[in-house]
Amino acid sequence: MATEPLLTTSAVAKLLQIHPKQVYRLVRLGLPGRRVGGEWRFLRREVIEWVEKGGSAAALERPAETPSAPSAGGAPVVATTSPAPPLVAANGDLAVEQLLALLNAGPPLLGFIQADRERAMRLLEEGAVLAAGSHGKGPPSRIGEIRLARIHLVRRAIGLVAPAGRKVPGLRQLPRLRFASRPSSAGASIHLERAVREAGLTMDKVLAHARPMDSHRDVACAVLRGEADVGLATRAWAHRAGLAFAPLAEESYGLLVRAGDLGDPRVVRLCETAQSAPYRAALDVIPGYDATDAGRIHYDPEPSTAR
Repeated sequence: MATEPLLTTSAVAKLLQIHPKQVYRLVRLGLPGRRVGGEWRFLRREVIEWVEKGGSAAALERPAETPSAPSAGGAPVVATTSPAPPLVAANGDLAVEQLLALLNAGPPLLGFIQADRERAMRLLEEGAVLAAGSHGKGPPSRIGEIRLARIHLVRRAIGLVAPAGRKVPGLRQLPRLRFASRPSSAGASIHLERAVREAGLTMDKVLAHARPMDSHRDVACAVLRGEADVGLATRAWAHRAGLAFAPLAEESYGLLVRAGDLGDPRVVRLCETAQSAPYRAALDVIPGYDATDAGRIHYDPEPSTAR
């Protein structure tokens, strides 16, 4: 008997004659599906059986989003009807670690999911997390039709790390070394690509012996254990692991939330914690961070209005 092929979210949307984003809402309301490589996949017969039992009726009768009044700053806000799980998807930055440690001293509590920038954004779009880490590229103003807001946390230094007491290798030495890098989907890789380009090198050459790591923590640990000669990480993680550090760039790091969720008590507490004196004091002792304006909410300009 042949194995029944799995449908993508787009195929399910076409089957049900709905917008693809509605499929994620149906999943949260019970549509049978399974994760395959980080993406949702479905069996056609299970989808049809679930629909025939009336599983999609309530979801498709309600609008996926309800526009609300503009914010005080004039930015359009989209209110979401399905509350996201109390989770933050980010790359394990120490600024997020400190934030959650303070926030989880009392309710409402937030959990953590390790994710690079692209995966975090996908989880936010699917409604699978409440907030997503954002850095590297310019922060997006929307996911589809959903207006986003950005909660600034820190300015942070990104660079190359090496074992303590050793000189950090230059970019031209990387092709000959065991390099603990980050995947191309990670925001930090953008700074490496820029530095490599400015040095007249190619990424293919620089990454000849590279091993992508899931987080800055993993990079620091690989160098610390002697499994890598050099790595790409934040100065904060270099300091925590006692590694040598050479800067490549400085970037803004924060959390993206759906603008319609700014009134959610969990997001309110997240902002209040980021603005608190204890949070800024915790970051002040970590080299490589500037916590000025931590907790400030930004509506980043949309492409059509950016100057």
